[in-house]
Amino acid sequence: MQQVSDDRRRWLAMITVCFAQLMISVDVSIVNVALPQIQSDLHFSQSSLTWVVNAFLVTFGSLLLPAGRLGDLAGRKRVFLAGLTVFTAASLLCGIANSSGLLIGARFLQGVGAAMQASVILAIIVTEFPKPEERAKAMSAYVFAAVAGGSLGLLLGGALTQWLNWHWIFLVNVPIGLAVGMAGRVLIPNDRGIGFSEGIDWLGSLLVTVALAAAVYGFVEPSIYGWGSLHTLAPLALALVLLVAFVWVENRHPNPIFPLRILKLRGLILSSAVRGLMVIGVYGMFFLGTLYLEEVLGYGALEIGLAFLPYTVTVAILSLGVNRRLVARFGSLPVMAVGVAVAAAGILMLRLAGTHAGFFPFPFLAFLGMGLGIGSAFSALTIVAMAEVPHQDAGLASGIVNVSQQVAGALGLALLATIATSRSASLYRAGQSVDASLVGGYHRAYEFVVGALVVALILVVTVLRKHVPRLVPEQPRSRNV
Repeated sequence: MQQVSDDRRRWLAMITVCFAQLMISVDVSIVNVALPQIQSDLHFSQSSLTWVVNAFLVTFGSLLLPAGRLGDLAGRKRVFLAGLTVFTAASLLCGIANSSGLLIGARFLQGVGAAMQASVILAIIVTEFPKPEERAKAMSAYVFAAVAGGSLGLLLGGALTQWLNWHWIFLVNVPIGLAVGMAGRVLIPNDRGIGFSEGIDWLGSLLVTVALAAAVYGFVEPSIYGWGSLHTLAPLALALVLLVAFVWVENRHPNPIFPLRILKLRGLILSSAVRGLMVIGVYGMFFLGTLYLEEVLGYGALEIGLAFLPYTVTVAILSLGVNRRLVARFGSLPVMAVGVAVAAAGILMLRLAGTHAGFFPFPFLAFLGMGLGIGSAFSALTIVAMAEVPHQDAGLASGIVNVSQQVAGALGLALLATIATSRSASLYRAGQSVDASLVGGYHRAYEFVVGALVVALILVVTVLRKHVPRLVPEQPRSRNV
């Protein structure tokens, strides 16, 4: 009876942390559709408006690694609940903000809370579900929460902005955060962590946090100032110097925030690299696809959210057990390889969409293909990433998985924006119409995305294949006659 009760608690705990992950994923995209209304109400300039998005990304991306390691040291439940509290309080501040300064400051704080939660969610799932079959089921739910939140955010943001006002895109987090917090206190098991007996690596924590913040900041600035400006090159150079200093410190500290032994886990590092390349495709789909639907086809905010439903629904269906059965039937490697290839085909569908295209067939097939590719590949990639990770390093590994997504996303978005803008400007100067120039720029950026996905596919079928764990099928129960 106790075993049944504990099994139920574990699955309820998994649902709880997945709700927290979904809330973070939704928050990344929900703001985008409300930016025009926010700019009008709070009198943002065009350049300062980007910080409504970037403030969250900078703190979120820079704190994932130290927060993940803090979960290993101090206990993952404590870090998760603390992060949830910060995120919920910051969401309330965002919702009641009546000035640009308060909104940006609250967005910085939101990123802090999101990093504390996201950095330990995967570690909590891994430690709760050590058996491969159960872990595969739990990972499917986690992947849905992590990758489908972007399109759900566009839909929810469009609906709330159109029917109420932009304040509600933040206020909706408050009741959800309170409910998740109460459930988490009851369902997530208490863990002490490995402790601070050998001291705290304050210097390493500071170095990696500032380095990642500088890197993310450097990656988000080119869309405003260009790649050759001091605003871009200075923070990227600072990030490189600090990362070198960080490695030197970690190699000498008795209790490092980032034990360098983690780099020997090839499955974790290689799968994170593949995930990062695929995230460039996801950002390309959302960012450029949204611009295409809005600027060229004339879609409204709610229509854009509805347009991405094929992606969301496909990921959801795969997460309900289809992907797990595919992995059990064919293995993780074929599922990953086919997933990456199908995602590339989806981006090619966007490459075929022109200035006068309807939603069918190309945008629809593109979002459907990306849903099939991401929904199948990400779950297998997550299993590979965490398969070899020791229990005491699960929080740090979870942070690495998330950092690969955030850094790749920030870098990919900056590159895609630069490529698309440069190509569009060149076509416009050559005499093409505004719509044709925009579409030409998007097409050039899609070609870059396809190239990134091809590299990901090569990594999967050459080097990552050696680190793919095998799922051991469940043994049939014996029956007494």
